[in-house]
Amino acid sequence: MNAVVYGVGASRFGRQPRRSGTSLGQEAILEAMEDAGVDSVDAVYAGTVFGAPGTAQRALQDAGITGVPILTFENACATSSTAFHEARHAVMSGRYERVLCLGIETMTSSFNGPITPEVTDSEGRAGLALPGVYAMVASRYAYLHGLDRRAMAQVAVKNRRHGSLNPRAQHGKEVTLEQVLASRMVADPLTLYQCCDISDAATAAVVGVPRGNGRDVRIAGSALRSGGLWDHRSTHPWGYELMGEVAAAAWEDAGIGPEEVDLFEVHDAFTIGEITATEALGLTAPGGGAELVLSGHTALGGKQPVNPSGGLLSRGHPLGATGLAQIAEAVWQLRGDAGGRQVEGARVAAVETMGGGTAGIDGNGCVVVVLGG
Repeated sequence: MNAVVYGVGASRFGRQPRRSGTSLGQEAILEAMEDAGVDSVDAVYAGTVFGAPGTAQRALQDAGITGVPILTFENACATSSTAFHEARHAVMSGRYERVLCLGIETMTSSFNGPITPEVTDSEGRAGLALPGVYAMVASRYAYLHGLDRRAMAQVAVKNRRHGSLNPRAQHGKEVTLEQVLASRMVADPLTLYQCCDISDAATAAVVGVPRGNGRDVRIAGSALRSGGLWDHRSTHPWGYELMGEVAAAAWEDAGIGPEEVDLFEVHDAFTIGEITATEALGLTAPGGGAELVLSGHTALGGKQPVNPSGGLLSRGHPLGATGLAQIAEAVWQLRGDAGGRQVEGARVAAVETMGGGTAGIDGNGCVVVVLGG
């Protein structure tokens, strides 16, 4: 049995300290249920990273969903895409006919800047936050392949341009290459505009058995893995091998290759992250990611737009809600409902969410999902 997406929903993204996770979650749930054309589900697969115990139950109660199994996941940035992956398999196995996936995060209740490193990790005790981790990724990449800082900054220019067309994005204004390069240095070589912002938001999707209505979006493939031991035997930057292994499994599951995908939503928490992700996914050979950006290949109007939503760099990064935000964008694109950022003729989309932060492994987890076809 296959599984499809019936409907999706999302709140606006942004620093919204006066809004609770409950109210954000209710907004996303009700939109997804209405979009799906259903008034009940058999189970809920929810995700939050920093939310309080019962965060999902509170939002679901206010949306009138009670008395069903509720499973809550935490997998760093890949939290809600993990819930989506598992919901797909629950439907395919026949366990449930209809599952609501939910991601909720209110980052501003916990942080005012970078996520505080875990002090039980050696990197955490040294104060190495994720901007520093990705700065090291950029440094390693530059050592292996060379890296023009202007090319890396162009990722932010492109994604902010895309985000200006997304009414739900946290940052809706375009920026110039000069502004990106001149913004405050956060972790060399990453400047402020090359780092995603914390955000508050909720996202949702209803996954179910095929209904044959011509509107539901097929889940062609998905894969999930955690990173192996980061023992320095790899020559690649951190996270690259995990993304590559998961992508290969997802392509095999879907029965297609990256060359058949019309658009991608990838985990661009930092500009270098989009460059390494496009290479790991197979859009280009190692070292070719920067040229994809400079050539316009990954821009709206290009051959394979990447992050037409604006990505994390424009939308913001509410950890537990990000994966389903990427799924929602892919669904809107495949339905032709993406407005001014619509990718013309989109039939197949791929989503990649990379979760990291735990010392000693090549990423907490990574999910790649292929939709449409």
